[in-house]
Amino acid sequence: MVVKDQIVIAADLALTAQECPDLLSCLATVSDPRDPRGRLHPLVGVLAICAAAVLTGATSLLAINEWAADAPQPVLARLRARRDPFTGRHQAPCETTIRRVLTQVDGDVLDRAVGSWLSARRPQTAGKMLRGIAVDGKSLRGAAGAHGRKIHLLAAVDHATSIVLGQVDVETKTNEITCFQPLLDDIDLRGAVVTSDAMHTQREHAEYLTGRGAHYIVIVKGNQKKLRKQMKSLPWKQIPLQNRTTDKGHGRGEIRRIKVCTVTGLLYPKAAQAIELKRRRVNRKTGKISIKTVYAVTSLSAEQATPAQLASLIRGHWSVEALHHVRDMTFAEDASQLRTGNAPRAMATWRNLAIGALRLAGRRGIAAALRRNACNATRPLQILDIP
Repeated sequence: MVVKDQIVIAADLALTAQECPDLLSCLATVSDPRDPRGRLHPLVGVLAICAAAVLTGATSLLAINEWAADAPQPVLARLRARRDPFTGRHQAPCETTIRRVLTQVDGDVLDRAVGSWLSARRPQTAGKMLRGIAVDGKSLRGAAGAHGRKIHLLAAVDHATSIVLGQVDVETKTNEITCFQPLLDDIDLRGAVVTSDAMHTQREHAEYLTGRGAHYIVIVKGNQKKLRKQMKSLPWKQIPLQNRTTDKGHGRGEIRRIKVCTVTGLLYPKAAQAIELKRRRVNRKTGKISIKTVYAVTSLSAEQATPAQLASLIRGHWSVEALHHVRDMTFAEDASQLRTGNAPRAMATWRNLAIGALRLAGRRGIAAALRRNACNATRPLQILDIP
């Protein structure tokens, strides 16, 4: 099945390769924050070198510099590194230059550039498959911004490919709720199903999504007390079980049962169906059993989504957690002590790009793919489609 999926992705990429903007063109939309006086290395070259180095497993600015210093001349030329007018050789930027660029670069513009490149290469959803987009946040625990501010990023992630379509920095004076719409403003939502946790079960969010031609599935918890009371009062015992799935992993077994009913008059905009999901987990070491009931509401009608599809979309929301796990375990993101300006966020963007590009190339084992890339300096350029 994995091989088949890789073939489908490769075919989709081949069909759209001529229509997609290349990475260097996307990075060229980022404005140079440096003082023009004494500026030697072109911004596109510095950014492209960072992107390629992270694809080999570089987790720090020093590691990026070391990879660039060892890169062959043809590779530096393709990455648009500075060419010395006297010797004709391409020069890699030093760590100070890399730090200066990433510290000052506009994080929003950089994320949009990377997100647009990944989005253009996302395989099209086939047939009646519903396209899911997960919205969730992550804190960079080891990093900090100005005045010690902890950096918290809100991202929109494609369920099927785990690529990051957009990312914004949640400022200290705001929270994830106020960043929800700005995050999705630049993403094509037509026909998509946006999933989120209970924090984003907000009426304004539902109206925004349906107004843009999207659907939603939101979890109902205590922050919407009246809505949750409505959900619990529905005659769930009279509704037959409509879907059951089992899963094993992380030392536990899990059984998920779902019931769905069409509703009218729920205290939530455009609500079409109510969902009751029961999760029964068994710890295979201790034998301890836990049962949790989760309520959700969706704008998808019974004709638009079956109970099995709704269960798959709810399960697919955790693709964003899988992305966070890779960033933490493979790229040691939470261990990073980078604290200068926008550099922590920029490094998170490069990690998103690396994971997304590898997923689009059909690579499932990210750590193994990074090690393989480190053995050949041209492989990152092939994955990033840099001519």
